[in-house]
Amino acid sequence: MAIVRYLVDDVDAAIAFYTDHLEFDLEQKLGPAFAIVTRGDLSLWLSGPQSSAARPMPDGRAPRPGGWNRFVVVVEDLEATVERLRRAELRFRNEIVSGPGGKQILLEDSAGNAVELFEPA
Repeated sequence: MAIVRYLVDDVDAAIAFYTDHLEFDLEQKLGPAFAIVTRGDLSLWLSGPQSSAARPMPDGRAPRPGGWNRFVVVVEDLEATVERLRRAELRFRNEIVSGPGGKQILLEDSAGNAVELFEPA
């Protein structure tokens, strides 16, 4: 099983995003600070502002959501998936792009973290 941690600004909103739109299951919720959602072999740890993962570093930098690292969700029909998510008024960082391995687009979760949706060639 792979584990990814995402910093989020609202754990409940992140749970709703992943369970309502990307077919994740809620495995555990620890108050407003932390939750675990899963999809297949991926365990996604959602760490809110009250979690230990959000504490400032010794040099003063504060962890925050919204970077460019991401995990990939493989879909069978990217265009149909994007259309469904746009109807739900979700945000994308770009349009669908094609490459030798397939097509992809970057979706933003409720905190601005990137999720790559990918359809293999």
